[in-house]
Amino acid sequence: MLARTVLANRTAAVAVIIPVRDRAAMLDRCLAATGSQYPVIVVDDGSADPAAIAAIAARHGAAVRSRAANGGPAAARNTGLAGLRSDLIAFLDSDCVPPEDWVDSLARHFADPLVGAVAPRIVPVGAPAATAVASYTTVCGSLDLGPHPARVLPGGRVSYVPTAALVARRAALESVTAGRAGPFDQALRNGEDVDLIWRLHEAGWRIRYEPSVQVPHDGPASWTALLARRFQYGTSAAPLARRHPGNLAPLVLHPWPSLTVAAALARRPVAATAGLAAAWLDLTSALRRAGVPADGSATAAVTAAQQTWLGVGRYVTQFGVPAIALVLARPGGKSAARRWGRRAAVASLLLGPALDAYRQCEPELDPVRFTLARIADDVCYGAGVWTGCLRERTLNPVKPLVSGRLLRLSGRQGDGKD
Repeated sequence: MLARTVLANRTAAVAVIIPVRDRAAMLDRCLAATGSQYPVIVVDDGSADPAAIAAIAARHGAAVRSRAANGGPAAARNTGLAGLRSDLIAFLDSDCVPPEDWVDSLARHFADPLVGAVAPRIVPVGAPAATAVASYTTVCGSLDLGPHPARVLPGGRVSYVPTAALVARRAALESVTAGRAGPFDQALRNGEDVDLIWRLHEAGWRIRYEPSVQVPHDGPASWTALLARRFQYGTSAAPLARRHPGNLAPLVLHPWPSLTVAAALARRPVAATAGLAAAWLDLTSALRRAGVPADGSATAAVTAAQQTWLGVGRYVTQFGVPAIALVLARPGGKSAARRWGRRAAVASLLLGPALDAYRQCEPELDPVRFTLARIADDVCYGAGVWTGCLRERTLNPVKPLVSGRLLRLSGRQGDGKD
C-alpha cells in the first residue's frame, strides 16, 4: 500500500526513488534518514557489488530495481519511475541525508494544481568542516541556490533546481515523457535535471524553490574532486543549449553599462562618465514612461555598471583564460604605464568577482585561498563548457546576449509567490 501525505483537503500517494551506483555506506546512511514513512525504490545503476546494495535496501525495507549496466542518473530515475502510480514522486540522491519531514514540507505546495515540482535547499552534510575545501563548498556549493524562495524559470534569479532532492507531480512528469523512455533525457549524463526543469516550465508547469526545507548533501572531499565536478557540470552547457536555445546566455550585456565598463577598463574616464550618465537618463526615462517614480535611478545606474563589471570579469575568467594570458604576455610598447595599466585592468576583472563573492559569503577561509579557489572553480567550469562546445560543435553556450533594456538587469526574478 502506498503511503500518503496530506495535500490541502485530501491525501496524496508518495513514493521515493533513490538511484545509486556503489556508495553502499552512503546509501545506508541515506535510507536510515529517509525512514519508512513512504515506500522507497532503490535503483542499482550497475554497481560493482549489487549484493551489497540489495542487502542494505532490504535491511531498510526498500525495494530494489537493478540495471545490468550503468546508464547514468537519468536512466536510473526513469527505471525507478516505470509503473509507479503515486501522485507525487520524491527523487533523492544516495549521498543525501534528508530530514524526516522533507517530503511533507514540500508537498504543501502541490495544493496549487499548477505546481509541477518543488525543490528544497541543498546544503552540506553536518557542520562546516575544518578543511579548506569544505569551508569553500559551504558558501559556494554549486547545488546550493541560496536562502530566498523563488519561482524557478529560465532567466530568473533561480533558473533551475537540481534533482539531488526534488518532489514532482507524476502528472507533470508524464506530460513531458511523450516519445521518451521516461521524463529524464537519458542521452544526458550531466544536466539532465536542468533539462527536465526547463521542459516542465515549457509545458506550462510551475516549479518552486523552497529553501526553508534543507536537505544535507555530501560535497567533494578534495580540491581535485571539486574541480573535476565543476568541469563535468560545464560539459552539460552545450547539450542543454542545443535543447533549449536562448536559456543559457553566460552574460547579458546592456549598452550603456557595457560602454561605461569598457571605457573604465580602457582608462577613458570621460567616456566612462558619459556612459554612466546615459544609463541614468535611459533608466529615468523608462521608469517615468512606466509611471514609476525615478528616485534612486542614479544609484541603480551605478549598480548596473558595477554588476556589468563583475559579470564581465566572471565571463572572462571562465571563458577567456587564453586571451588573458596573451594580454599579459604582450609587450606594452614604449610606455611602462600602459603595460601596468593593462595588467591592472586584467587583475580587476579576475579578482573583482572573487573578492565580491568573499565579501558577500564571509567564508571561514582567508581571502587569498578563497580568491584562488573561486578563480580555479570558474576556470574549470569554463574548460568544461569549451569541451562540451567542441563535442557539440556549437558556440552558443559562450555567446553573450546583448539586450537594449536596462530594466532587465533585475532579471525575471521569482519571489516564491506565483
